[in-house]
Amino acid sequence: MLTASLIAKKRDGHTLSDDEIRFLINGFVTGEVADYQMSAFAMAVLLRGMSPEEIACLTRAMLDSGERLPRDSDQPPRVDKHSTGGLGDKVSLVLAPLLACHDVHVPMISGRGLGLTGGTLDKLEAIPGFRVNLEHAERQQQLREIGCFIVSASEQIAPADRRLYALRDVTATVESVALITASILSKKLAASLDALIMDVKVGSAAFMKTNEDATRLARSIVSTGGLAGLPTRALLTDMDQPLGAAVGNAIEVNETIALLENRGPAEVLDLTIELSAEVLQLCGRFGTVDDARVALRRTVETGAARERFDRMIVAQGGRLNGDLPLASSQVLTSQSDGYVSSIDCETLGRCVVEMGGGRRVASDKVDPSVGASIHVRIGDQVKRGQPLLTVHSKSNNERWKSELASVIAVADDIVARRPLLISRITESKV
Repeated sequence: MLTASLIAKKRDGHTLSDDEIRFLINGFVTGEVADYQMSAFAMAVLLRGMSPEEIACLTRAMLDSGERLPRDSDQPPRVDKHSTGGLGDKVSLVLAPLLACHDVHVPMISGRGLGLTGGTLDKLEAIPGFRVNLEHAERQQQLREIGCFIVSASEQIAPADRRLYALRDVTATVESVALITASILSKKLAASLDALIMDVKVGSAAFMKTNEDATRLARSIVSTGGLAGLPTRALLTDMDQPLGAAVGNAIEVNETIALLENRGPAEVLDLTIELSAEVLQLCGRFGTVDDARVALRRTVETGAARERFDRMIVAQGGRLNGDLPLASSQVLTSQSDGYVSSIDCETLGRCVVEMGGGRRVASDKVDPSVGASIHVRIGDQVKRGQPLLTVHSKSNNERWKSELASVIAVADDIVARRPLLISRITESKV
């Protein structure tokens, strides 16, 4: 009866107390609150929302349902970055070793891809031998010796979130800002961080399609992070076109290597440095974001970031000798002169998934060798016959060719370039 009354209370728009929220979450983990009851609660939250204080309590309750990564008092600051996901987003692979060069620890817990957006773990597992599951002692040693790791979440980290996420996926409540916020931050708080930077994507290839929705989510995360004792900032970044050129798993690792050697797509390195500079200033490593930017770019130019990346790969069992092999390629060219007006990210991402480069369901196997490379960005001038897209596939499927041929639209008139960085959210206000 108490569970039903609490769900009804939230459904009617009333605020729940800390004790009431903890009762629901603790009961859900122990099985005293049934799945159908928690589904009703999630729907009530979707429809009625939550106050900042409620979201903070929900976050802490989900955090307390599991373990936290321990840390020693004499360790340097722990920082991390989280992205809401987008096509071609390989920032984490560059950012973790880059930050580790600046006397911070980066205990990055990442996920696998599902749907259009690729997963960081899938990209790393394209490297032969790379292990995403490390024992506690291995993680701690790697932090001490290298300063970063990228691993999968254990079942002991925020188990309430793991169970609730599965329900949200089948009850059409994934889009709830309150539930997204608690899901992200409960796992980040479990890493015992000192500062967090969020990359909230907005656009056709992002979960949040509008600036308004993305801003609402970013403010919720920054506010809740502050209330939960985790200093947090957020950048809103454009996802109406892929981030960088590479879309796929092995091909994104290859682009990561190029970026760490200061020869990859400028927009990816620029965004990585912006995110890194914000979190280094937030945790006190630099007095200003400008100072951090200068130091970070120098770290890339000297090769220190590439060397740290190599050490992380070797420590986690990876064997990386040059670029990873890709499936056979086919180049698609422009059929006219003009200017790139749009890139259909949804079609591009779906075709890469159907070629085997991603998952439609969690049990799908991923072929790391397939993918695509986009040779232009919105606003670029192109000539008839100019390469627009290179596709790497093991199948000569005519339907994919037909769909991919129309992914990049070319217009007669000049098209404005899109800024990558849309806005910054630095204050804990909602």
